[in-house]
Amino acid sequence: MRRVTIIALCMIFAVGMIFAQGVSEGQTGVPKIGIAVPSPDHGWTGGIGWWADKAVKELKEQYPGKYEFKVLHADGYAKQISDVEDLMVWGMDYLVILPHESAPLTPVVKEAHASGVKCIVVDRGLTDTSFGYINLAGNNTEMGKVSGIFMRDYMKKNGLTKYVAMGGMPVVIDGERMNAFFDEMQKEKSLVNLAGGRNYDFADWSTQKGLELMENYIQKYPEIHAVYCQDDDVMTGVLQAIKESGRKDIKLVFGGAGSKAAYEMIMNDDPLVKATATYHPSMVYDAIMYCLDVAEGRKSDAFHTASKPTSVVIPSVLVDKSNVMDHYDPDSVF
Repeated sequence: MRRVTIIALCMIFAVGMIFAQGVSEGQTGVPKIGIAVPSPDHGWTGGIGWWADKAVKELKEQYPGKYEFKVLHADGYAKQISDVEDLMVWGMDYLVILPHESAPLTPVVKEAHASGVKCIVVDRGLTDTSFGYINLAGNNTEMGKVSGIFMRDYMKKNGLTKYVAMGGMPVVIDGERMNAFFDEMQKEKSLVNLAGGRNYDFADWSTQKGLELMENYIQKYPEIHAVYCQDDDVMTGVLQAIKESGRKDIKLVFGGAGSKAAYEMIMNDDPLVKATATYHPSMVYDAIMYCLDVAEGRKSDAFHTASKPTSVVIPSVLVDKSNVMDHYDPDSVF
């Protein structure tokens, strides 16, 4: 009788262990990857959302049932804070985020990190650099340099001398781009910035602001040979202003980022758009793939326990007629 009792107790204990293990596995489940991006308020952010959705679709097909994904689009920093909080409640193991604004998003990302979530921050870094995350971004200095080299050499080759320049917004990355651009332009003494020295106006990375600034330049300057506007959305407004003015003196407009529209202009031998420099929204795709590599063990997760962010830089390259087909995606929204 005693032996039967012992056997029964052992069986109960074993069942309990199996049940406990099952509960634990059920709570853990499959790894969850949360993705928080801005809603599309212009072409580039529209591209961010499109490339995020593209990455998730591909990974669901490649790893059916192995991972869970949730992509949330926010129209402002307050909504994005709420989105990250919702993703924590959902139980995410990884966070890929392009912050609407760095400062207000930093505390909630740090909170997620403290709870064990491995974080990859895209494009805009956080204001607190005392904890470990991946900061994956384009190379802003290189973007300005590539742009300046092309414009400088193209203008010199074609006997052009007078140009105007537009920046984005008064933020760090804009300064990195514009400083590198002017460094290259000023190597050719024949080139004249009509605003003087390194002066330029901010176009807010906006098509409408680009249109308005270019209309002002056209009225102010009787002769302009080239326009640097740093952004393909801005370039759309600049080109509209030039077309409506009927001006024929402008021979080159250089934007940036690598939009589908710019690529198509290059492919079709547009008279003004000859090249662009990449700072492409597909970087969010790269970030999600980086996250997957960490989850699969192909990349280290040691960044999570580091005392500062780990930088991953996406190069900026010149795209012209010679290589545009290597970058063109006809299905992309940007």
